[in-house]
Amino acid sequence: MSDGEEDDPCHACGESTTDALSRTVRLSVDRSTIDTQRLCPECFAEWIARYEEEMKNERAAGIDDDPDSEIIVD
Repeated sequence: MSDGEEDDPCHACGESTTDALSRTVRLSVDRSTIDTQRLCPECFAEWIARYEEEMKNERAAGIDDDPDSEIIVD
């Protein structure tokens, strides 16, 4: 780990994760941040899989999204 690099825990599993490996998930509504989570690579992959599954289920159920809404995954 280089100088100045944080070693904070993953919010999901609690394991230490360096900045270079971590991902941050932010939930924002009307450009206001509601929640922010720092995730290790494994927990981020699980989060993406869970998100994709939930979106697939909503589409299959016929739930229509607002065409003006934004969903951004960085």
